[in-house]
Amino acid sequence: MIFLVADAARLLRAGYVLAREGVLSLVSPAVAPPLARPALRLARLIARRDAGSRAARFSAALSRLGPSYVKLGQFLATRPDVVGPTVARDLEVLQDRMPAFGQAVAEDIVATSFDRPVREVFAAFGPAVAAASIAEVHKGAVEEDGSRRDVAVKVLRPGISRRFSSDMASFRRLAAFAEANFAEARRLRLESVVDTMARSVSMEMDLRLEAAAYAELAENTREDHDIHVPQVDWDRSSREVLTTEWIDGIKLSDKEALIAAGHDPKEIARIVMQSFLRQAMRDGFFHADMHPGNLFVDAGGRLVVVDCGIMGRLGHKERRFLAEILYGFITRNWRRTAEVHFEAGYVPFHHSVDDFAQAIRAIGEPIHSRRADQISMARLLALLLEVTALFDMQTRPELLLLQKTMVVVEGVARSLDPQLDMWKTAAPVVEDWIARNLGPVGQLQQAGLSLGEVGHFATTVPALLTRTARVMQQLDAATRDGIQLSAASLEGIGRAEARRAFWGNAALWVIALALLGLWLG
Repeated sequence: MIFLVADAARLLRAGYVLAREGVLSLVSPAVAPPLARPALRLARLIARRDAGSRAARFSAALSRLGPSYVKLGQFLATRPDVVGPTVARDLEVLQDRMPAFGQAVAEDIVATSFDRPVREVFAAFGPAVAAASIAEVHKGAVEEDGSRRDVAVKVLRPGISRRFSSDMASFRRLAAFAEANFAEARRLRLESVVDTMARSVSMEMDLRLEAAAYAELAENTREDHDIHVPQVDWDRSSREVLTTEWIDGIKLSDKEALIAAGHDPKEIARIVMQSFLRQAMRDGFFHADMHPGNLFVDAGGRLVVVDCGIMGRLGHKERRFLAEILYGFITRNWRRTAEVHFEAGYVPFHHSVDDFAQAIRAIGEPIHSRRADQISMARLLALLLEVTALFDMQTRPELLLLQKTMVVVEGVARSLDPQLDMWKTAAPVVEDWIARNLGPVGQLQQAGLSLGEVGHFATTVPALLTRTARVMQQLDAATRDGIQLSAASLEGIGRAEARRAFWGNAALWVIALALLGLWLG
């Protein structure tokens, strides 16, 4: 595949920045393909001497390359199967690291979005308090019915859609080139990775969709008294502006402040873990970016989640898979855990269930033989990825976001309670889901759903039979009288044949002229 000049220029610039900031120096030439080794040696020569830690190098390089690459880094943090668990963990530092685009620009965007001056939309509109790759957040205020309340105003970066579209096109061509030339790239489905990222980014760049995600998450968790989702101000939200309730709380990353305010870090750790599991398993709709910057504790001790730009969804089959896998690990039923993978179609059937159960046991047993604070989730994830390759398991996009978020949530909870036992904390939520969905009540509900599906199918049978009879008549006529082509089809075939003949003749003339030139020379 031949890359466009613009693509080549972008790649060269990206390569230089990655080399200059010391990212490429982290790759050992010994493990690189022979053709790449000279470039890696050159990269070490031009790297900064004060490049800093691994995470600092990634942050500096991707921030220099711009919003598209920061978002790429954030997305690859969800794909440890592509970049490896260590790099994925380093990329998680890319949170709110972009410079603000300025108060005047933000006010112009707000005024354009609502077709009126900012002062008529907000009673106050302060400077940016956070800036990320897609948007920045301002603190504002609104006055209604004689009362004043604070709000958070998220404003989309100007020109971000055009910039992302251009960069996504380059990423797609690079992924297609990699899949065409490398078997491992095909197994990892790099084109699918880029497509998934493009869809995610396109949804993030329409803040109306994020507002809908806030509303859905709030509706799902309205009976959960230990979590709060900010309310959306729909009258002051649009494609480029999102206004929500302002949150006065303490970030989960500030453990000392939480303790000083009288909160119990161990209780907060439990809430974080169980709230995420309820979202994923009970609702099938979960916040997929639960890093400490998006999590607060309010004065009442509730967990407050913000920034619903990245959300994950799970169907009933995936939720059952998650529940039975976690339950299998909790109860050490490795055989059942393996069977669930086969039932879900995640492991090809030519493999042995017993062999896969043995591999799962090799991952699970060390967890139960160590204290909670001795378990390395990065190591566990690395072992899981090795197993997926060993048993020809293809990438499952719907599970990777869940897997990544689970690791992040566990890390956040562990930072609050180093002795946290993830399995004991998860057990009540998992067991409740198992009882509700796989117990007698769940079986009756499933039977009711199945009867409904059968009834729906029965109503479609007459139309299906009519269409089948029509197709059979057409096939009978085709076998008796031959296949009849429409005039448009015949005309299209004629044009295609004419083009083929033209280029074939042109190629022959080029060859003939080349031979003549050689003969005369």
